[in-house]
Amino acid sequence: MTKRIRLLLNYVIGPVLFIWFSCSIYYKIQEQKDVLQSWQEIVKAANTGNFWSLLLVVLLMLANWGIEARKWQIQTTNMENLSFMAAFKAIFAGQAMGFSTFNRIGEPAGRALFLKDGNRLRGVILSFVGSMAQIITTFVMGALCLLYLRIYMLDSNHQLPGLSIFWLDSLIYIIVVGVSLFSLAYFRMPALIELLERVPIVTKYRFFIERLEAFSYSQLFRILGYSFLRFFVFLLQYYLMSRIFDIPIFWLNVFALVGVLLLVLAIVPTITLAELGLRGQVSLILFGLFTSNSLGIIAMAASIWIINLLLPAIIGTIFVLGVKIFKSKSITG
Repeated sequence: MTKRIRLLLNYVIGPVLFIWFSCSIYYKIQEQKDVLQSWQEIVKAANTGNFWSLLLVVLLMLANWGIEARKWQIQTTNMENLSFMAAFKAIFAGQAMGFSTFNRIGEPAGRALFLKDGNRLRGVILSFVGSMAQIITTFVMGALCLLYLRIYMLDSNHQLPGLSIFWLDSLIYIIVVGVSLFSLAYFRMPALIELLERVPIVTKYRFFIERLEAFSYSQLFRILGYSFLRFFVFLLQYYLMSRIFDIPIFWLNVFALVGVLLLVLAIVPTITLAELGLRGQVSLILFGLFTSNSLGIIAMAASIWIINLLLPAIIGTIFVLGVKIFKSKSITG
């Protein structure tokens, strides 16, 4: 590839991605019937004495993605030294790219844009370590929340539709077994990758996965610890929103319901276009067992979607404007 083409791509790719992400976000906002109403509810709440609570939810969103940026730093540390600011931008760019893809599978590619030229494909692979840690966290906490729901919240007057106690117990057992095996694979990753590299067809692509062998137990534990910290940030955000929209449920019960909600969202694959509707429906089923405030439930679910996903995706579109596919050294060299 000639120097002129590389220079051209450097100046074109960023604006092209910006236009693509912006159009995608605009299209999805137009398709979400609850977004405008929920935004009006947020503005109304801010004007009725809940401004500081809403501001805290937004600050927790920044803290949430800041924790994820720190995770990204740890994941890439064996490959290159990434500043926190670069990692922070990468996380938001990942949100922008993931916003328009099935089950947000484009998110790793968006993060990798901020890595050096030769590390981007390997960066996509490395991102799965953080995803595995977040999945383990969601399923561990989800199983505990399901157990709490089963013992302390469900009774003859409060039953999940279409899910008997027998099937609920079976689901808990399946999740416990599954997350145990998944956790074993997570902490034995270097050994598994080394074993995988002996497969002839994988040997050809060893370059892309060999960095997975470099993770130490300390790094894996730190990544998992940050994942649990993110989960508790989610719980606090939902609790604050439940108070803002007058959902009269005890705080521990809110945490349990949110844990089950996040578990369902992790299990059911979806596109961003349908995710808000799914969040709303599952929230109505779970929280609707204990309150009749349907409008508040929908507003809570949609507000979290707006603050945690839509707003970061919009910010991410701005960050991709400065993306350069080829660094100056690779152009001049």
